[in-house]
Amino acid sequence: MSDTYLNLVNSGLTKEIAKKLGLPRPAVLRRFDPSKPLVPGPLLVLGKGESADALASVLLSWQQDVRRHATPKEKLGAILMVLDEVMSPEDLSSVSLDAGASLRDLASGGRIVTVSRPASEAQDPAAAAARQGVEGTLRSLAHELRGGATANGIVLANGTGATAPSVAAALRFLLSGRSAYVNGQFITVGSAAGELPAEWTASLAAKTAVVTGAARGIGAAIARVLHREGANVIVVDVPAAGEQLAAVANEIRGTALQVDITRDDAADRILAHASERYGRLDIVIHNAGITRDKLLANMDASRWDSVIAVNIASQLKMNERFLASEAFSKQGRIVSLASTSGIAGNRGQTNYAASKAGIIGMVRATAPLLEPRGGSINAVAPGFIETDMTARMPALTRQVARRLSSLQQGGQPVDVAETIAFLASDGAAGVNGQVLRVCGQNMVGA
Repeated sequence: MSDTYLNLVNSGLTKEIAKKLGLPRPAVLRRFDPSKPLVPGPLLVLGKGESADALASVLLSWQQDVRRHATPKEKLGAILMVLDEVMSPEDLSSVSLDAGASLRDLASGGRIVTVSRPASEAQDPAAAAARQGVEGTLRSLAHELRGGATANGIVLANGTGATAPSVAAALRFLLSGRSAYVNGQFITVGSAAGELPAEWTASLAAKTAVVTGAARGIGAAIARVLHREGANVIVVDVPAAGEQLAAVANEIRGTALQVDITRDDAADRILAHASERYGRLDIVIHNAGITRDKLLANMDASRWDSVIAVNIASQLKMNERFLASEAFSKQGRIVSLASTSGIAGNRGQTNYAASKAGIIGMVRATAPLLEPRGGSINAVAPGFIETDMTARMPALTRQVARRLSSLQQGGQPVDVAETIAFLASDGAAGVNGQVLRVCGQNMVGA
């Protein structure tokens, strides 16, 4: 569903009226376009030490216009703040203030990315304080940006080097238009070796992926993006959605499988289909989910149990079968759809929030099982996304929900899909057991 207000305040006479009245003016976000550059202008790399120099070299190898010192009034496409060597809160000052001095020169749709290390791994209290300070700096800065710009961070865990493949993959994702609705978030990258694609626009070439709940909305968008990235895609949904499912499969030249994921044989049918058509299964996207909203005082067993069965119990059963099967790649990737409701809670959604919080717990506990084999499992937690479901909200409620994020608008299904495609790639092998929010920095209730 389109955001009429956003369109009005960004075009023609209504744009000028909005300016004069001082109305909120959410920007049109910079999304992925293969014909456009990675960032809309030069990149300023701030920080001292080996990591800053090494990351500048990586950016240069991507044919980016890199600056180590700001030029007054020069428009910047991105600012990279390298803070992995901070040892005390005072060490944050130089890089943070230098970044602040260049914020007015950040282009519309610009990006700010920090690189730091986990506070939990610091032995010294001062170092832990400095590292945790990066989080407060970044999240606050993300609230200050305008023009559709975003700020996100990469956290180097377990001694991971700044130029590890998974760091490069995360950096490219956060700098690009693919991360349009990811704001104020951190991606923790571990020491697992990733493998960068030969072509960045075909990060899933020759992979076989399955997407559940793919007949419409976010699921269909995920299928389209995975196909764009080179994957063979199997789309799955219930028989009642068969016609829409077939249309999606035809559009992406994939295959359709009608199956109820709560059935005990759902995983076996998916594995058999993947093996017969493509030889193996590499990527599993657990997107299927339902809502049966009611205040807990009025909740009945049918509403509660059906949501748990579809949203989390089915995934647990299927993952157990996938991990035990030789048809599922040893380096397989699993991505599950959680929700900000599972993090912050939401009135009238105790059953849904329980299921989505359950996904987060499942992901964290399953990650160690996949790590030794080179696989990974992560979750994506969408916030307010423009779908058929949100279109049914009362008009005033919908408008309020849109404006509550730092970006002052709802996300699009493609924003969720782009994040999933990143996590499903081999380049993201070092990202495991993580929950990445796609919410425009909207955390109502937290």
